[in-house]
Amino acid sequence: QVQLVESGGGLAQAGGSLRLSCAVSGRLFNIYALGWFRQAPGARELVAGINRDGGTNYADSVKGRFTISRDNAWNTVFLQMDSLKPEDTGVYYCGAYTYGSAWYNSWGQGTQVTVSS
Repeated sequence: QVQLVESGGGLAQAGGSLRLSCAVSGRLFNIYALGWFRQAPGARELVAGINRDGGTNYADSVKGRFTISRDNAWNTVFLQMDSLKPEDTGVYYCGAYTYGSAWYNSWGQGTQVTVSS
């Protein structure tokens, strides 16, 4: 089992920045990747992911604006969000993708991000 707790959401103006953090605990050795997902009205979409080799991937909508990073012990994963846009608004969830699973299968409780125009 992996436990995830997000923090750092809030209200920002368009063009501003926010930094999200996710504290990770539990069976850290079993984690293949950590990611940030966004849920607005509609489906939950992958915004950014980082795997155990350090490889990263981003949704096209955030490339060049968002940066995912983690500490070496996999205790914390961050999402630096710059040049925010109103369409970045949503609930952001931290997710863990564990070995043996087909996709992300552990989630935090989510943190609200609201970007005003």
